[in-house]
Amino acid sequence: MKVLMINGSPRANGNTQMALEEMGKVFEKNGVEYEIVSLSGQKISGCMACGACAKLGRCVMDDMVNEIAPKLRECDGFVVGTPVYYASANGTLISLLDRLFRSRNANLTMKVGACVTAARRGGSAVTFDEINKYFAVSGMPIASSEYWNMVFGAKPGEASEDLEGMRTMRVLAENMTFLMKSIALGKEKYGLPEREQPVITNFVR
Repeated sequence: MKVLMINGSPRANGNTQMALEEMGKVFEKNGVEYEIVSLSGQKISGCMACGACAKLGRCVMDDMVNEIAPKLRECDGFVVGTPVYYASANGTLISLLDRLFRSRNANLTMKVGACVTAARRGGSAVTFDEINKYFAVSGMPIASSEYWNMVFGAKPGEASEDLEGMRTMRVLAENMTFLMKSIALGKEKYGLPEREQPVITNFVR
């Protein structure tokens, strides 16, 4: 089992990283490999809607998006962590996710997804919903904890004082591990769900 974790914060070692590392301890305990990829210092442009990825099988802009894509194909679980800015995720992270999910050359059905947010005070619930929509539109089961997957803190490291938030991360990782292992057993016995041919429509016709 392998989990790919994205730290979408411009601070490489802030509260978002701390939340992901708390999950990592549980993954290690359960024999699950994990990797945290930090977006700190990365310049990632938004999608240009050029459509080239449909032919190339990758994004035409050759940056970290194309580095993460094969890792996403290989993993069993995908965790996206982000700080909260104006009740939204970090813009660099959204640019990456838009292009990653649009250009991916992989079936993400039954890969387990989870979102983690870090905030000083408010906006976490909206950001939590924002990130989960990437998973929901891709056939990915969404892992849950016993509370919304969020930690609180302003200065780097303050999230460690959020005892409930840290526990929420540990429970999330335990639940995610169980879900990934259960899906692996299901795939072995039943295979993946059948997929119908896509039908693309809009509100005009």
